[in-house]
Amino acid sequence: MPVIQTADDIVPISEFKSQIAEWFRKVAATGSPVVVTQNGKAAGIVLSPAAYDALTEQARFVAAVQAGLADADAGRVQRSEAVLARVRQRLGQRAA
Repeated sequence: MPVIQTADDIVPISEFKSQIAEWFRKVAATGSPVVVTQNGKAAGIVLSPAAYDALTEQARFVAAVQAGLADADAGRVQRSEAVLARVRQRLGQRAA
């Protein structure tokens, strides 16, 4: 995701509301997020659908890695040979 340019990508909510279609076009064209401010503080971020998808995919990946590490730390692991043997057994049973 491109870096936010403070001179170009931060907009007060009143300006954003009056030019919303233009801001959406800019986000789509540049891929840069836009920070919408209210009373001088960040109130929201507008992302392109592709940027949102990338962020959520990354979050799901990190969560899966953290869950796997927690399983390993808790001793919830199995030897790969045992897992492969069970998979082969199930596949063999279904083929019959």
